[in-house]
Amino acid sequence: MRIRLALAAALTTLLAVAGACTGDDADPAADDADTAAEVAESTEPSSTAEEPDTTTDTQVPAGAGLADQYGQRYCEVLVVTTGDGGATAQVWGTQGLNDCDQAGFDAIDAEATAAEMGAVLAVPNGPRFWVLDRILAKGLAGTGELRTFGAVEMRSITTVDLEEGFGDRTPLTETSVLRDTEFIFDEGREVYELTGPDGSVYVMQSYSIEIDPEQTLDTLAGLGDRLALPDGWSFQARVLDEPLVVEDIDGIATVIQDEFRNSYQLRERG
Repeated sequence: MRIRLALAAALTTLLAVAGACTGDDADPAADDADTAAEVAESTEPSSTAEEPDTTTDTQVPAGAGLADQYGQRYCEVLVVTTGDGGATAQVWGTQGLNDCDQAGFDAIDAEATAAEMGAVLAVPNGPRFWVLDRILAKGLAGTGELRTFGAVEMRSITTVDLEEGFGDRTPLTETSVLRDTEFIFDEGREVYELTGPDGSVYVMQSYSIEIDPEQTLDTLAGLGDRLALPDGWSFQARVLDEPLVVEDIDGIATVIQDEFRNSYQLRERG
């Protein structure tokens, strides 16, 4: 079974994928646009279909993507159900709504959330921070419904079909996502890449503070000194002399994570 509709992003407890964005049929002329946590006592979730009144710079009209995402903090909850067709995750996220208050996120009770929503599992993902500038996304299957998890408001972003064996959290293990999404890094941006033994290059799309709460944008350039990479793997930080667009290869986005659960997408197969 393959992941049918996915977000640009990461499932750390269940999938080596990084979270994604809102919007479909994105236009480059418009504002553009990979999972677990220790949880505490829950606040009962509530839902509403009403759109929020927000003036944040990252909020863009329906049908567009997300702009100005570099350094933006976000988190998600994956609500997993099973059926004859396999496992499916409904993805809820804060992208374009808020920066995922830590206390509110820590208040999410995963077991209670799963029970309330008739799911087999609910997985908090994050918090994470984008290291890209813009995201363009098409064909996401979210309803746009709003719901509060813990004390964090999230929006229904998309629904994904999960591959068999999706629970593998081993660093540098590839996970495939079927999606039509472009991650855009501006000229002059410092990017962080992992290169595999076969020459395949993966570009970091978001970093996580789940394993290392002290990790920041300023520490990423030195990540190569901290990673215990297997033989044949290498890390580099480089500054772009032209914009970089990272997108799917033949309709499949391939994502890996390092030991700190930072998420990278395949840019070039070796």
